[in-house]
Amino acid sequence: MKKLILTIVISGFLYLSFATCTPVVVYVHKKPPARKIIKVKTAKPFHNAVWISGHWQWKPAPGKYVWVKGNWAKPRKGKVWVKGHWAKKPRGWVYVSGHWK
Repeated sequence: MKKLILTIVISGFLYLSFATCTPVVVYVHKKPPARKIIKVKTAKPFHNAVWISGHWQWKPAPGKYVWVKGNWAKPRKGKVWVKGHWAKKPRGWVYVSGHWK
């Protein structure tokens, strides 16, 4: 438990210290929950809208994962959306953000 609290405190400090300088990779020692299944999606707001799936996000302050809802986005010409995912690394779990490729 002390290790988890220390990890949260250090992660929070690093995030605040480098938020404007460099992206910080936060390693989480707790496995993320299974993906939520959302059966109801709103209607497309415009013809070529792309659905960006929701995902679990780690919140160090309460020390738990919270669900971030999905949303519609305007596609980028010549690009496809690669959805984000949690990846297991030697130091813990890390979130790989979704992006246009």
